[in-house]
Amino acid sequence: MSEFLPYVISIFVGIGLAAATGFRVFLPMFAVSLASYFHWIPANESFQWLASLPALITTGVATVMEILAYYIPYIDNILDSISIPLATIAGSVLFASQYMGLDGVSEWALALIAGGGTAATIASGFAGTRVASTATTGGIGNHVVATTETAGASVMSIFALALPVLAFIFAIGLVVLVFVFGRKIWNKFRKKGPKIEDADYV
Repeated sequence: MSEFLPYVISIFVGIGLAAATGFRVFLPMFAVSLASYFHWIPANESFQWLASLPALITTGVATVMEILAYYIPYIDNILDSISIPLATIAGSVLFASQYMGLDGVSEWALALIAGGGTAATIASGFAGTRVASTATTGGIGNHVVATTETAGASVMSIFALALPVLAFIFAIGLVVLVFVFGRKIWNKFRKKGPKIEDADYV
């Protein structure tokens, strides 16, 4: 059983990092680059570039720019429109950077499904939250959403690297919450549909 433990831990770390990219794309990549640069964590041989100084500087600058951009009105909504595909890619890359032991095709298939899927689901949930905030508060509440997302990305990144089991549990919980609340919102809008149609015939 102990021989499979490194692979299981790698999955937990990968899922946790993928969940973090659902909040912010570059912050988790910066965290992994920082940890790899100082040799706090091992990385897949194919992703040694993350441990380089140029990668550390690039992801650091990108992280700062991304965080600040979400506090700019209208820009935050534009970023949300591209955050889901970017989070999917980043989540897949970070999952693959931590998981070792599979051949190339299997590794990337697993990374896309587990890492990319987790990141895309969480990113979709928070994109919907920002839309609701914009509609109900005129964008005033978006700063709260932005701060929550940055905090979530920071916490999930730290947990993924230091407490991977806890990060995995939180990630699964977040995915379940997105599906539950997303389904409720969808059903709410679907129920309103027939009423609007009926009103047109009155």
